[in-house]
Amino acid sequence: MLNSTDLETPLLLLDEQRMQHNIERMQSRMTALGVRFRPHAKTSKCPEVVKRQLAAGARGITVSTLKEAERFFAAGIDDILYAVAIVPSKLDHALRLVRQGLKLTLLVESVWAAERLSQHGIQHGHCYDVLIEVDTDGHRSGIKPQDPQLGLVAHALRVEGGEGARLRGVLTHAGSSYALRTPEELAAMAERERAGCVDAAQRLRAQGHPCDVVSVGSTPTALSAKSLEGVTEVRAGVYVFFDLVMVGVGVCAVDDIAVSVLCTVIGHRPDVGWVITDAGWMAMSRDRGTQKQACDYGYGLVCHDSGTPIPELIFNEANQEHGVLQWNGDDTRRIEERFPVGSRLRILPNHACATGAQHECYMALPSSGGVPQRWDRFHGW
Repeated sequence: MLNSTDLETPLLLLDEQRMQHNIERMQSRMTALGVRFRPHAKTSKCPEVVKRQLAAGARGITVSTLKEAERFFAAGIDDILYAVAIVPSKLDHALRLVRQGLKLTLLVESVWAAERLSQHGIQHGHCYDVLIEVDTDGHRSGIKPQDPQLGLVAHALRVEGGEGARLRGVLTHAGSSYALRTPEELAAMAERERAGCVDAAQRLRAQGHPCDVVSVGSTPTALSAKSLEGVTEVRAGVYVFFDLVMVGVGVCAVDDIAVSVLCTVIGHRPDVGWVITDAGWMAMSRDRGTQKQACDYGYGLVCHDSGTPIPELIFNEANQEHGVLQWNGDDTRRIEERFPVGSRLRILPNHACATGAQHECYMALPSSGGVPQRWDRFHGW
């Protein structure tokens, strides 16, 4: 049981032992499949976590904001992929980082953006490394592998008057894998992701464009791929902590989830079977990602402070700073005895990224035991 009486709640707990197991599981799988692994750091936004991923064998990281790139570079990480399509208003920021020594790779998905990126590079005497985003599942953004636009974007990276951008390869993200439920579906999506991105790379090479990098990834497909032939690197993020959505997808168990929100019981309503805590939706986030899955966990799975789930206590109602837990077991009049005011509970999150974004740090529970350690994380853009 966590000795948590002196910790002010709500706070974000991180089980270092579970996290390390998750890191090693993914890294060993990528090594066995013969690809470079570039973890997505948007999940943790924490140098202490990323340093452990790199120590396990990861090569470079992926980020979703230039602020993440800046902060991780300041922490000594110098190979970063910014995996969101770049827009002109962010190019000066990107240029400052590369001139400070960061190996930064950027992403485009349109002729317009490619032209402006190249022009900016020429104007400032710099040649950007660039990937083209490919759509392999219709989930979000990118160019379909067969679309002639793919070649036009590659051509636009070379504008008359100099070289402001260098095409390095292609990137895709099979985000629709989060909606799948069976190993067969996940394996098929992983193959669709792989084949589509490899096809895009081959089409570009046939047109005379260099395409050394073939980058794919999501946590479900990374853990489900049977082959990664033709792929050079994989990206995944939430695997480092896992969450209840990933449990519903079927790529982890509840016992693999490494983060939880520690909260305190602050009151009761025995007449309706309510246990009130100090962790509302501001502590958990409003993400209700398990609603469309077989098991809807509400705002999260309620556990004892030891981490053991309490299936009779349901977290379906929340205010900004109040969690309203519904007791569905026998004799609601005894909830004050079962969960007295001042007692601690843990809530496992639906979406680790969203819950993490509500907190300024993790209180990491060391693998060797002992006092929780503060690991800072950062916010914003």
